[in-house]
Amino acid sequence: MTLKGTDTVNKREQLAQWTSLVADTGDLDMIAELAPEDATTNPSLLLAAARDERYRPLLQQAADLCRTLGHGGEMDWLTDCYACLAGQAILERIPGRVSSEVDARLSFDTRATVEKARRLMAIYRELDVDPSRILIKTAATWEGIRAVEILEEEGTRCNVTLVFNQAQGLAAAEAGATLISPFVGRIFDWHRKQGMEIATPDDDPGVQSVRQIYRTFKARGLETIVMGASFRNAGQIEALAGCDKLTISPALLRELAADTGSLTRVLDAELVAPEDDWQAVTEAAFRWQLNDDAMASDLLADGIRRFANDQLALEALLQEEGVI
Repeated sequence: MTLKGTDTVNKREQLAQWTSLVADTGDLDMIAELAPEDATTNPSLLLAAARDERYRPLLQQAADLCRTLGHGGEMDWLTDCYACLAGQAILERIPGRVSSEVDARLSFDTRATVEKARRLMAIYRELDVDPSRILIKTAATWEGIRAVEILEEEGTRCNVTLVFNQAQGLAAAEAGATLISPFVGRIFDWHRKQGMEIATPDDDPGVQSVRQIYRTFKARGLETIVMGASFRNAGQIEALAGCDKLTISPALLRELAADTGSLTRVLDAELVAPEDDWQAVTEAAFRWQLNDDAMASDLLADGIRRFANDQLALEALLQEEGVI
């Protein structure tokens, strides 16, 4: 299906007819301006917001909330309170859901991930936030996915992030994850660094990965939402038109809104033939397929390190500011 570009129908509007748009930013003013359906946060975005003078009051509010909960002076509680207050502020500006991420340093500890998620949800309840509007983000490790299985059974909806190959995506979906976030741009970057020439979005391994995951999910009747993430250019986004959700930076959302060309739907669940004969991903298969995929194993480890480092930087900032 193609909608012809006009003065009033831009590519963002066309895309939104098939795909739910999510803002990939922690900037509250930007979220209000862009008016996405959902928004997502991560340690990097929360760190950027904490460094912004406009949002410094949130830090003091977090300290006050921490004391109210009986955990004044505890850094891990302070950062959790800050993350939840940021999530609450975002929800005041969007109609849908916000994702809040579990500390990346817990990515290989199922029990600790579950306990951290429960704490985040308890803080949100203290703030009178509707729990159905929260997605808890965990890394797509085997341990993180097992935590998701427990949390989803308890009624906590989850977003499995740092997905770089189909084994990760399928394991998460089979565990009952509400949503997965396969990363396009980081896959693109990795292959470019290996010397791959990527002439068009159709040749882009990141785009190809999300298309494969989407079609496999639909063929197998898996209900987990596929949300493409981490885009480097608008062409990658256009090449995934029709994906369940796409989380997009403000700059690229504006670029799409400024383009009145026509856009063609690429992904459509109704056009995917059902696949009846398939086997669930076992732990051994998951670990082998991740190990055997240099790109996915490199990027998963790198992503966890990056988020962990940004969490450490956030803690250092709070310490320097005397918030704790």
